[in-house]
Amino acid sequence: MTRPAQRRELAARAVAKKGVSIALACRTFGVSETCFRYSPRRCAENEIIADLLEGLTKAHRTWGFGLCFLYLRNVRGHVWNHKRVRRIYCELELNLRIKPRRRIKRDKPDVLAVPQAPNLVWAMDFLADRLPMAASSGC
Repeated sequence: MTRPAQRRELAARAVAKKGVSIALACRTFGVSETCFRYSPRRCAENEIIADLLEGLTKAHRTWGFGLCFLYLRNVRGHVWNHKRVRRIYCELELNLRIKPRRRIKRDKPDVLAVPQAPNLVWAMDFLADRLPMAASSGC
């Protein structure tokens, strides 16, 4: 099975070289006429988005995608879809590096204190600390 983009190209070739009508070429290759006539116009806008994202990430190194998108949407007033901006953000590989958590380094752990005699250290253990239930009245 061919992809819709490939079928659209086949229909366009049939219209250009064979002189077949658009409707007949679309029916033959299983493409809708709106799909045949559709031309993507986002290339120029994608470059604008990419330039803005690169400028933002250079100016604000700690900003991730969320802050960049909110800045573009709320401050600059652009109405681009977050999925589109996210796709371009990831294509440019601007994702923030996730830093590993630092562990506290201790030279030596403290030695446990051992009591010198019995009953010097007490511990309380509460396995059950609830009040006894009162007798239910009624039924």
